[in-house]
Amino acid sequence: MPNLVLIILLAAFPALSTDMYLPAIPTLQDMWGISLAQANLSLVVFFVCFSFFLLVHGPLSDRIGRKPVLVGGVLLYIVGSFACAASGSITQLVLARMAQATGAAAASFLSLALTKDLYEGLDRQKVLALIGVIVPLCPMLAPMLGGWMLGSLSWRWIFICQGTCALAALYGGFRLREPEFERTTGGLGAVVSRYRVLLSNRRYVIYTLVFSIMPTGFFAFIGGSADIYIRDFGLDAQSYGLAFGFNALGMMAGSFACSRLCVGFESWKILKFSLVGLFVGGAGILLGGAASPWIFALPMFVVSFFMGLSRPLANHMTLEEVDTDVGAASAVMTFGLFMFAAVAMEVVSLGLMPKPEFIAALTLVGAVLPMVTLALLGRHERRRARRAEEKE
Repeated sequence: MPNLVLIILLAAFPALSTDMYLPAIPTLQDMWGISLAQANLSLVVFFVCFSFFLLVHGPLSDRIGRKPVLVGGVLLYIVGSFACAASGSITQLVLARMAQATGAAAASFLSLALTKDLYEGLDRQKVLALIGVIVPLCPMLAPMLGGWMLGSLSWRWIFICQGTCALAALYGGFRLREPEFERTTGGLGAVVSRYRVLLSNRRYVIYTLVFSIMPTGFFAFIGGSADIYIRDFGLDAQSYGLAFGFNALGMMAGSFACSRLCVGFESWKILKFSLVGLFVGGAGILLGGAASPWIFALPMFVVSFFMGLSRPLANHMTLEEVDTDVGAASAVMTFGLFMFAAVAMEVVSLGLMPKPEFIAALTLVGAVLPMVTLALLGRHERRRARRAEEKE
């Protein structure tokens, strides 16, 4: 299996693990007599557990190698997937999802770490953009496939399908030739020390934080989309899959645009343009998103497009700030992303305010905060450059 194919497959694990399952959430609510907040625990706990084990798998792979962590993680994911399919209650499902998330964490962060190990400079940026083009096919197709299995078979087949797809990644993991990179040594103290050094990298920490907050509106949409489209707008599971896929198409189009624009334009200029687009999309949802499925879906498509345009650039800019401990750096990046995602998905399910309005509010914050941060960092860099010139 080519390295690029394996990287793309690994990057698809989070979407495969969540989006295929989304159409089944209302079914589980009715079958087990639980609330949306309880049903969404199977999503939220997945992301929390997923995020935590990224911090374990990152330094572990820096020490023992990428391949052992990859193979072990995918095996655990397969076991967790079939345990999900056999669940008889929300408690059993959440526990099985924890096992699934532990394995998925290894696959997901390795998609970034292997990109750093195997590619450099513009080639890496192009690979990240290509991943952003292909991986959104999962959230486009997964809810449709999940809706079909829900209508024709059973929700249990969704998890059986996830476990079966992971077998391909397991094959790729066995075939992977261990990449060359600077390995770390030492025990737990050394791991803590490396994280301390990493977190002392000011620009890396700032980029990781603001770029983790940036997509919270999109993750709130993931957590609330089934309730919005199926319960509020009255769509069936198959139609919901199409509506969700429409937004995934926007993300794929944005990533494709990034792969073309990054050749002729500077990354920070494209990123600033993307943030303006996110703001426009969030404002559109706020102004009329609850009126009908299409009035909600169209500005959400805009948000998805500019999220796809900005995400490869955000990852590239952040990874450029580190030279060693790339596995740990990738783990912290994804940890921050999915911890904020978990909070957004749980809060939207509590119904504290209308879901479209909450999604819009998070999108606006996710656009404004990076804008302000990039402006302040640029101002600081210019001041430092002037001081250096004055000293000379």
